[in-house]
Amino acid sequence: MQPDTGARAATAPRTPLRDVRGFWRTLLAVVAPLPMLGMGVSYILSPVDGGESFEATVAAYAAHEQLAGTARWFALPFLVGLIPATLAVAWVARRGAPLLTTAGALLALLGDLAGFPLIRGGDDLAYLTVTRGFDVATTAEIQKAMEDDPVQLAAGLLFILGIVAGLLLLGLALWRSGAAPAWTGILLAAGGFTHPFMPGHVASGVGLLVTAVGFAGASVALLRMRDDEFDLPAAGPAARA
Repeated sequence: MQPDTGARAATAPRTPLRDVRGFWRTLLAVVAPLPMLGMGVSYILSPVDGGESFEATVAAYAAHEQLAGTARWFALPFLVGLIPATLAVAWVARRGAPLLTTAGALLALLGDLAGFPLIRGGDDLAYLTVTRGFDVATTAEIQKAMEDDPVQLAAGLLFILGIVAGLLLLGLALWRSGAAPAWTGILLAAGGFTHPFMPGHVASGVGLLVTAVGFAGASVALLRMRDDEFDLPAAGPAARA
């Protein structure tokens, strides 16, 4: 008589799946404030105000090349980490303020996903013009063509909408949810909403640092949270059947 291997396999003890909820919870908590913190420092270090002409930006970078290069490195966490930071806030606020969180996350993520791959910033082109010795008149024409590109115009509009309206709603959601200190939600809402209207690069940078403190509210909530509050435990196929 052949042994019933199927029955033995069904009753054999399974190795418990490794629980990595604590890793993801801590990672999101660490990442959450870094994008706005890095971009805030980048703005403060920048040798030129936003809205300057391309030629003026090239001249400022040429006069402060090392400072401009350092500022670019501080902007890196913004490009890499803003999407997971946004998800961290949404994850914390979603139970206490589901509607506000959904609206804010949709707008913020739409802006991020449109802006990061499609917007070609003039600051980078100005920096490369200085460091690679490109002709300023030629690169200025390229920059002007990029600014007039309909795809870039649409992406820029969506990105501003995501930062202004998306972070405003997410900040209000964080405040209403009660999951984090209320004042952190207010700072997140105010920082995102006012950023495009701040005068000068230093004021804009300080505003982003304020926004980073708002994101840190999600970090506090995540670190205080138990793993069972953060997510369901790991479950293999048998447990889901």
